[in-house]
Amino acid sequence: MVRIDRYMLSQLLVLFGFFALVLVTVLWINRGVSLFEQLISDGQSALVFLEFTALGLPKLITTVLPIATFAATVYVTNRMNNESELTVMQATGTGPFRLARPVLLFGAIVFVMASSLHHVLLPMSQEQLGYRQSEITQNATARLLTEGRFLHPSKGVTFYTREIDDEGVLRDVFLSDRRRADEGVIYTAARAYLIRNEDTTSLIMLDGMAQRIDTATSRLSTANYRDFSFDISALVQSDATRRLDPDRMTTWELMQPWDDLVAQTGRSKGSIVQSFHARFADPLFCVVAALIGFATLLVGGYSRFGVWREVGIAFGVLVAIDGVRSTLQSPVRKDPDLWPLLYLPTAGSALLVVLMLWIAAKPRGAFLRFARRTA
Repeated sequence: MVRIDRYMLSQLLVLFGFFALVLVTVLWINRGVSLFEQLISDGQSALVFLEFTALGLPKLITTVLPIATFAATVYVTNRMNNESELTVMQATGTGPFRLARPVLLFGAIVFVMASSLHHVLLPMSQEQLGYRQSEITQNATARLLTEGRFLHPSKGVTFYTREIDDEGVLRDVFLSDRRRADEGVIYTAARAYLIRNEDTTSLIMLDGMAQRIDTATSRLSTANYRDFSFDISALVQSDATRRLDPDRMTTWELMQPWDDLVAQTGRSKGSIVQSFHARFADPLFCVVAALIGFATLLVGGYSRFGVWREVGIAFGVLVAIDGVRSTLQSPVRKDPDLWPLLYLPTAGSALLVVLMLWIAAKPRGAFLRFARRTA
């Protein structure tokens, strides 16, 4: 690697780190505010909040990487153009394709970063995040100890408590159980306690009444009680027995017969194939972002009015490519044999970059004559 390549690559990496840090910080704070309010209101500690935000960082970074790559490439290219560095290099006979080499190398470095996230770190973090969410969901205190709100911990079940005192006593409890089609039961109690015994969670209600209605005969029966135990383990049961999620499996774990994964995960074959190939196709978008940003500004050349038009065009092209990528995911989920479609936007973007660099290599007059001949 010659000195000019190292110089340009170092500039790209420094600006990439800056933009990535700024974008991740902004999005992290935006997400952290709502997450903090949700977890703290559910009775979780600040350590749980920090753990959840840390586990969410890989997914956040994968979203930011293409944007930071594009911003760094545009900024460095524009600065080198304004300071006549690109002009001097072109005057010495360095063509656009040669100038694009450090940009391509920069895109390859970001591609490796994104690939490590998509293949390993992101699935592992999502798996751990899902496990921790299951633990919190399993915790009856986090699910039911919210005063003044009607909660629906399970389908057909409604829970309400007016107040929770400092000793953990639930005051004025209402529990509606409509899980059976032939009857509905409403429990009310002046006081209640939540008791956890290994894998069993019980709601102990004191000084209350049970009202049972038979939907077939519309007959209502009531009974007063001094104490009543209601097993709510089914409402807060752990998701440990849930099916595997392909999005929470590393790429190595996905490298097994698709039919076996369909049986293990309960997902369609197309969904699994799409999840697998997206981990290779999505990091390539970072390379596309870098090359399109560079090639578009190189074609535009120097202008005393700035490069806002070229930046807008490049950004519009990236948005269009990303839209095509999102659109092509649905056909692959329906028909897994169409998985090559996921790589089509990258291939088309590569051809577009080659075309723009070829245009930048042609003298203005020669290109206009070529355009007239082909028109």
